[in-house]
Amino acid sequence: MGEFDEHYIKFSSAFLILIFAAGLMVGGIVSCYITFREINSLKSEVSNLEAQVSKQWGFQNVTYQNITIYQNSTALAEMYERVKDSVVLIIGTTSEGRVQGSGFVYNFFGTIVVVTNYHVVHDTTSVSVTFSNGNGYATTVVGTDPYADLAVLSVDAPEDEFKPLEVVSSSTLRVGDPVIAIGNPYGLVGSMTTGVISALGRTIAEEEYTGGFAIANIIQTSAPINPGNSGGPLLNYCGKVIGITTAIIADSQGLGFAIPSNTLLRETEALIETGSYDGHSYLGLKGTNMNYEIAQEMGVNVTYGWKILDFLDPSPAKDCGVKINDIIIAMDNTTIKNSDDLASYLEENTLPRETVILTIRRGNETTEVLVTLESRPPPPA
Repeated sequence: MGEFDEHYIKFSSAFLILIFAAGLMVGGIVSCYITFREINSLKSEVSNLEAQVSKQWGFQNVTYQNITIYQNSTALAEMYERVKDSVVLIIGTTSEGRVQGSGFVYNFFGTIVVVTNYHVVHDTTSVSVTFSNGNGYATTVVGTDPYADLAVLSVDAPEDEFKPLEVVSSSTLRVGDPVIAIGNPYGLVGSMTTGVISALGRTIAEEEYTGGFAIANIIQTSAPINPGNSGGPLLNYCGKVIGITTAIIADSQGLGFAIPSNTLLRETEALIETGSYDGHSYLGLKGTNMNYEIAQEMGVNVTYGWKILDFLDPSPAKDCGVKINDIIIAMDNTTIKNSDDLASYLEENTLPRETVILTIRRGNETTEVLVTLESRPPPPA
C-alpha cells in the first residue's frame, strides 16, 4: 500500500467521524426541539385544566351565593307573594256574636277544600270565606275532628279563586327548623310572622271540645301567633304546609302551637267522605308524669315514664292486665318519658284495634303487657 493510500484512508476515517458527530448534534437538536414542543403542549393542557377548574370553582361560589341570598328577606318576600292568595279569612256567626279565624286552600286529589281549626267553626250557624282579593263566599262545614282541632270546609266560589298550597309530611321536622305563619291576627288580613320550631311532640288540651283528652303530637313554634291566626298555615321556607296554627298560651312570649301536617294528611279523606274521624287510639287510662320525688315516695328506681292513677270506662288497658301504680316506660320498644311521649306515639303510630306492647315497671320489676287499642269515645256534643 502506498503513502497516498494511507493518507486517503486517514482522511476518510476523519470525514466519517465528523459526519457521525454532526449527525449526533443534529439528532440532539431535533430531539430537544421535539421535547420542547411536547413540554409547551403539556403546559398548555395544564393551563386549560387550571382554567376549567377555576371556572368550576367560580360556579360553585355563585351557587353558594344564590343559596345565601335565598335565605334573606328578599326570598321571604317572594315566597309570601306566592302563597298569600292561598290564605283566607274565615268569619262565623254564633248565638253569641261573630268569630273569625284563618284557613288555607288545599287540593285533596282533585277535591278543593279550605282547612281550618275546629274551634273556629264550633257552634257556628253560618260561615263565610273571604279571599285575599276581598271576594267573600258562603261556606259549608264538610267535616270536623275536635280531637285534632281540624275542620274541612267547602266554598261555593269560582274555580279561579282557589290557589291550593302543597301539604308535606311533618315527619322530618327538627327543632330549630325555620317556619312562617300567615293568617289574620286581630283581623289584620294576610299578616306574616317568622320563627323556628322550638319543640315537637307536645300535647295541649281543649276541655270544651275534647272532654279532657289531649290533642297530641303538637308542633311548638316561636313564630308569633295571635287570636285570628287560628287555622292558618304554618309553612317551611319553601312555602309548603307543615302545620296548622291552633293555639297560644295566654301572656306567653313567642310560644305558639300548630297541628302537624301528618294529622291533616291522615284525616282529610275521612273528614271529606264521612264528616268525622274515629282513628284516635285509646288506652282508657288516667295518669301523671313520673319524676324523682314520686319515685322516692313509691320506692322505685325509675324516675321517668307515666304512672297510672285510675281507669276510664271502658278501659282496654285494664282488661289486658294493667294495674294502678304501674309505670309505662315504653310502648313497642319506644321509650315513654311522659304524657307527651305517650299521647304522641299513640296518635302518630297506632290505630284502634291494633295491639301494642306496653313495657311496665311494677315495683322494681319490669314486665310487658299486650293491649288491643280501642277508639276514643265520641267527643262532647
